[in-house]
Amino acid sequence: MTRSITGNILTPDGWVRGALRYDARIDAIEGSPIDPDTNGDDYILPGFIDVHVHGGAGRDMMEGGDAPHVIAALHAKHGTTSLLATTMTAPIEDIERALAGIGAACAARGKGEARILGVHLEGPYINSGKLGAQPPFAREASLDEVKRFDAQAPMKLITVAPEIDGHMELVRQLADAGIRVQVGHTTGDYEVGVAALAHGAAGFTHLFNAMPGLHHRDPGMVGAALAHAEYAEIIPDLLHVHPGAIKTALRCIPKLFCVTDSTAAAGMPDGEYMLGRQVVYKCMGGVRLANGGLAGSTLTMDQALRNLVSIGLTLADASRRVSTHAADYLGETLRGRLAPGCHADFVVLDRDLNIKAVHIEGEVL
Repeated sequence: MTRSITGNILTPDGWVRGALRYDARIDAIEGSPIDPDTNGDDYILPGFIDVHVHGGAGRDMMEGGDAPHVIAALHAKHGTTSLLATTMTAPIEDIERALAGIGAACAARGKGEARILGVHLEGPYINSGKLGAQPPFAREASLDEVKRFDAQAPMKLITVAPEIDGHMELVRQLADAGIRVQVGHTTGDYEVGVAALAHGAAGFTHLFNAMPGLHHRDPGMVGAALAHAEYAEIIPDLLHVHPGAIKTALRCIPKLFCVTDSTAAAGMPDGEYMLGRQVVYKCMGGVRLANGGLAGSTLTMDQALRNLVSIGLTLADASRRVSTHAADYLGETLRGRLAPGCHADFVVLDRDLNIKAVHIEGEVL
C-alpha cells in the first residue's frame, strides 16, 4: 500500500519541498525546489549507513547469538537504516561464533532493526604494533580463511595492515573478489599506503587513528590517505579526531564518510562493558581501556550528523557523509539516496536535527 510523507526532501538533485510516496521502495517524489532554511518543515534525509558497528544497547557483535539483532535495533532508533556488523581481532573460534550470529541476522532483518548488509572484518589481519583497543590476537591473513568466513556471513569490508608479509598480494586478491579492503591498524609508511591503493585497497579505517600520522618530511599513512584516497572513514565524535583534522580530511578526500565505531556502551549509562575480549569503560563522554586509551565510541549516526553541522558543514553535505558516500563505497545503488526505485530508507528530522521518525524498507519505527 502506497503511503506519503511531506516535508523538505533531500534528493540527489537537491532539496524539494513536497511529498515522498513509498511502500517498501520509493514510488515517487513530487514537489518543487526549495531552500530548506526558508520554511519550518521537517527535513527528510536518506537513512544513515554505518560500515563500522561493534555494538550497542549493552551487546557486542562478538557475542554472536541474538546480539546483532539487539544492536541493529538500537542503531535503527538513531536513524541508521543499514550497517556492517564489525568484528574484533580474536581467536578463530571467537570470530566464527560471531559470524554465525551475524550471518543469521543478515539473512533475516527483524522488526525495528537496521538492515545488516554484511561484515566488516576489522581483525585479525592487522599489525600487532598498532592494536589500539584490539586484543593481542593479530596474525597474517589467509585467503582460504577469508573464504571460510565468507561462507558464514558475507564479507563486505576487511581491514588489512598491508605492510605485513603476504598482505599486499591479499589486498589484490580480495579486491578482485569484490571485497572492499581498508588500510588500518597499520605501521605502514606513505609508500606502503600508496602501494596498497595501487593494489586495490579502497579506503582507510578510522582515518588518523591507529596509523602513522602526517609529518612534513615523513607523510606517513595519513599522508597517503590525504594525498591519494577517494574514500576513507572517520569517527566524528569529536574525541577521536579534532574538528580541525576533520576539516583537513574533508578538503583532501572527496568522499570522506562517517562511521560510529560504536561499542556495547552506545545507548547505555556509564559503566563497564565488553569489546570482544577487552573490558572497556564508558566514562568522560567516551569509551576507554583501563589505561585511558580510547576504545571505540558511544556515537550514533544522528549525533554524527549533528556534529558535522556543528563544525560548519551544510545539512546536505553532512547527509552525504553519513549515507550516500558509504552506499557508493559499498556499491549499494538503491540505498543512501532518495529517488524512485530506491529502498524506502529515510529519516525525518525536526529543525534541531533530532529524529522524529525512521523508515527502513518501508517499515515505520
